[in-house]
Parts: sequence; C-alpha cells; structure tokens
Amino acid sequence: MSSFKFSRLDFLFTCVGLPVFLLDVGLDIWAAVSFYRAGAYWSLGILVVLLVGSSVLVQVYSWFWYRYEDFRRETKVERSLSQNQLRLVHLLQLGIYLRHASVLELSVLNCYLKNNNGFVVYLTHDLSMLKIIETFTESAPQLVLMLTIILQEGRLDTFTVLKAVGSASAIAFCVTTYHRSLRSFLPDKQNQCFGSSLVYFLWNLLLIASRLTAVALFASVLPCFVFTHLICSWMVFFFFAWRSQTDFMDSAGGEWLYRATVGLIWYFDWFNVTEGRTRYRTLVYHSFMLVDISVLCGVWCWKMITDPPYAAVPPLNAAVTAAGVISVYVLGLLLKILYYKCCHPNLNKEELKGDDSEYQTAPEDQVDALMFRMAPVQQKPSPPLPYSNKRMRKLAENFYS
Repeated sequence: MSSFKFSRLDFLFTCVGLPVFLLDVGLDIWAAVSFYRAGAYWSLGILVVLLVGSSVLVQVYSWFWYRYEDFRRETKVERSLSQNQLRLVHLLQLGIYLRHASVLELSVLNCYLKNNNGFVVYLTHDLSMLKIIETFTESAPQLVLMLTIILQEGRLDTFTVLKAVGSASAIAFCVTTYHRSLRSFLPDKQNQCFGSSLVYFLWNLLLIASRLTAVALFASVLPCFVFTHLICSWMVFFFFAWRSQTDFMDSAGGEWLYRATVGLIWYFDWFNVTEGRTRYRTLVYHSFMLVDISVLCGVWCWKMITDPPYAAVPPLNAAVTAAGVISVYVLGLLLKILYYKCCHPNLNKEELKGDDSEYQTAPEDQVDALMFRMAPVQQKPSPPLPYSNKRMRKLAENFYS
C-alpha cells in the first residue's frame, strides 16, 4: 500500500495556516471592540458566547485526542511540555496553537531533509478536523450575526456584500481543505485533480452561502425566534446523529459530544458520518434543508410586505430576494450532483491508504538531528505510531466507500 505524501502544496498550506488563524483571532477581537464602542451589547454578548464556546469545544476535542493516544507527543514542541503543562495549555485555550506549531515544525523538517515523512500528514488530519469544528461553531454563526446586523441596519453596499462573500468563501475553503485531507487516503492513481476540488469548493460555497443568508434573513425580522429554530433543528439533527450509530471517538462521553457537534454542523452543511451508501440520507437531508430555507425566506418575505417597519420594501424586491436565495441552494445541489457523477471516486475501504496494520517509526530522531544541525545521533527505539489517523480514516471510509 502506498505511503502518505506531504507535497509542496501541503507545505504551503501549513505555512499559511497559522498566520491566517492568528489573523482570524485578531479580526474577532476587532469585531468585539467595535460592538463595544457602538454600544451593541447584545451583539457583543452573542459574539463572546460564540468565541468562547467554540474555543472550549475545540480544546476539549484536542485534549481527548491526546488522551486517546496516551499523551504520546512526537515533536520537539510537544515534548517540551509535561502532561500537567499540556493540560494547562488546553485550559488556557492554546491547544490548537500547539498543534499548529507541531505541524509547522514537522513540515519544515520534511522540507529541510526532503524525506517526505508521512507522519506530518497524521498531524494535519487532526488539525483539519479541529478547523472544521471551529468553522461551524464560530465562523458560520458569526457570519449569520454579521449579515443580520447588516440587514437590520439596511447598509447593503458593494463592500459589505464582498465582505460577506469573502467570509462565506473562507468557510467553504475550510471545508475544501478538510476534503483535501480525506483525499490523502486515496491511492495515488485515484488522486483527484484541481478541477474536482474547484467543483467541491463551488457547491459548498453555494449551499453554505444560501443557508447562512436564509437564517440571517429570518433573524433580521424575528431575532428571538431564530434561537428557537436553531435549538429545535439541532435536536432533530442530534437524534439522527445518534441513530446513525457513529463510531468516531474512543470513549462514550467523547462520542456523545461528537454527535452533538455533528448536529450543530448539520444545521449549516452536510457532513457524512456513517459508512455505506448515503444517497437516501443525503436526499432526505437536502430535502429538509430546501424546505427549511424556503420557509425561512417565505417568512422574511411575508414580514417585509406586511409589517409597517418593513412595508417600504417593494413586494417584488422581497420576492426576488427570497427566490434568489432558494435558487442558489438548488444550483449548489446541481453542482454537487455533477461532482458525484464526474469527479467522486468510489472505492472499497480496503483500497484506501492507512490500514491499521501499517506502522511507521516516529520522527523523533530526525527532529533531534535537525535541531543539532544534522549531527549524528544515537538511534534509540521509539514505540511505533499508527501509520494513519484512524479517526480521519473512518471519515474517509464514509466519504469514499
């Protein structure tokens, strides 16, 4: 079976990833300060809840995964911390930065030694999953909040539209990088081209943008009821995640947390969590979402036409806007069908890379060699690590088999 490859493009994504993540944190702080100065304390409160809640959730997942691996740490950055210090790092909400630094360390090492050690791919898989969780528990709700404020204040200019499209594109790009992580499990002959990734990005952008816009339209006229809508929808999705009998985490508590997280992700976008033919599950999901988006847009359109504060909006404009949001979702579905018809490989799970029977040596000695300017070091035995990330391999099996 072929080994994992860490390409130059992967190295570029790794080098850009940490600065972009830090920039996102800076923009979050800037948004919080702007709300405070404007006296928008309700918006500030919602933003703080999103930021803190998402950060805590990501740290919990990161800590669970360290614990599942018996706190084995194979990079210089990680090994410099004791187990208690590692716990403190996560309590201080810095666990994901530690993982970014670990991936960056091994990426530079691979580039310097040109040995293409696949262990760095193992680390990037966990990081990509953490980014997905952060995206749909913070970035997506935050974009809904921003769109809601824009709609309520009526400042719909070109710059604002471009900013919203850019934010939605960033969410779709995160989903696409997660897809790229799953692609690393494909046999080399089945690896997908840039065109398939572009189609994948576009249909996710259209579906996510339509969903977020519909929720924002509804929230702009019935802000209190949007929380009821979220909770009720999440309960339905959580029930179906439980019925799907997911098997992602290594503990019962972790698995329930994962199912609750999947329910929240499903509120915004489809996320495949079970193995086998998912055509009917996907059909049911998108049918529900299309009806839900139609209802949300219909309620907004009705409020625009009938309520005095909004009655100044021409009925035709409201109807065209609502129909446009629904049409964007339908267009995204057509692109998704095109992707699965033309670009999606269907494989047996045995054909994927990263079988549990494969192992590789941890790159500990190579890290030491780089730190001491390639001076010879005494080889010391280290326990074998799984060749692939079993959590992400399960998701790859769900997606490709």
